[in-house]
Amino acid sequence: MPTPPLLAGFLFTAIFVPVGQSAEPSANPVTPREVIRPFNGKDFDGLYTWLKKTGREDPQHVFRVENGMIRCGAEDMGYIATKDAYRDFHLVVEYKWGERNSDSKYVRNSGILLHGVGPDGSQDGVWMTSIECQLAQGCEGDLIVIRGKKADGDPYPATLVSETTVAEDGRTRWLEGGQRTDYSGKQFWWSKHQPFFKELLDTRGKDDVASPLGEWTKVECRCSGARITIKINGVTVNECFDARPAAGKILLQTEGHEVYFRNFELRPLTDPR
Repeated sequence: MPTPPLLAGFLFTAIFVPVGQSAEPSANPVTPREVIRPFNGKDFDGLYTWLKKTGREDPQHVFRVENGMIRCGAEDMGYIATKDAYRDFHLVVEYKWGERNSDSKYVRNSGILLHGVGPDGSQDGVWMTSIECQLAQGCEGDLIVIRGKKADGDPYPATLVSETTVAEDGRTRWLEGGQRTDYSGKQFWWSKHQPFFKELLDTRGKDDVASPLGEWTKVECRCSGARITIKINGVTVNECFDARPAAGKILLQTEGHEVYFRNFELRPLTDPR
């Protein structure tokens, strides 16, 4: 496929933000009583970054503010995270893909890591224990358990349960009222994840609800106790319960492809919007 123009006509003003060194989460997770905006559109106050190669330092400016958006670059793998931990919230955020990574033939990849706990980089030197809402092309809304380690090196327990069906490719997909399935190391695909989908750059599944390349996609993660419900562009695509952990930091992931985030909000579960 031809590469679409990146944010055509868009002029960026980049703000390079130093990484804070004090980034431990609150001892008690925050439950939003009003709308919380972890990103203020100007700088990374209230957030911090982690990269596989350089940890808390970001000498390549992988993460930066551009025209009120968070830019997550392709120069390294990692995340930008809230300093505070949260529980019982309605997360809303929009994302749009940036420049193509010419070294990759596979789908553009990112994710939202929910309920992040434990040390940074405790899983493969990159991630922390969390529940991922996948944003890779064709896989938007898949759920993945990321099992990291505690500070003492012991595994951090993490799991979830979903109601699923098995498609002709032998993989589980979310189906409300389907068979109760405990997580067993494989991601739970969203309800209409195309069977035998070839994860090649800029391809789409026939039932994908994410926006076309170059447009913004809205993601909602409703986290109520140990239940997580995922919506993509207003369509419920996945759900799980008995999620552990059930509270923690929120991480916006960069995984080899430039991606932009905006309108990052945590709303009370009672918020009707």
